[in-house]
Amino acid sequence: MQYVYVLQSRADHNLYTGCTSDLRKRLQLHNAKKVASTARRVPLRLIYYEAFLNQKDAFQREKYLKTQWGRNYIKKVLCNFFNS
Repeated sequence: MQYVYVLQSRADHNLYTGCTSDLRKRLQLHNAKKVASTARRVPLRLIYYEAFLNQKDAFQREKYLKTQWGRNYIKKVLCNFFNS
């Protein structure tokens, strides 16, 4: 199983999108500052994820969610989260 996930920094409220086969472990690595791209943005919280059976499908979805259309999709799907 592959997971595409979106994290939100509690420090600056920016979003980070990634892909992994072990979502819990990856979130722990992010919050332990062991991922260079998010080390200065901890603490991070998981706000969204999708599960895929195929790794290529997951990577394609991750790539899409990193585009402006993908960010707009996340903001639309989580509109109540962002407006609260």
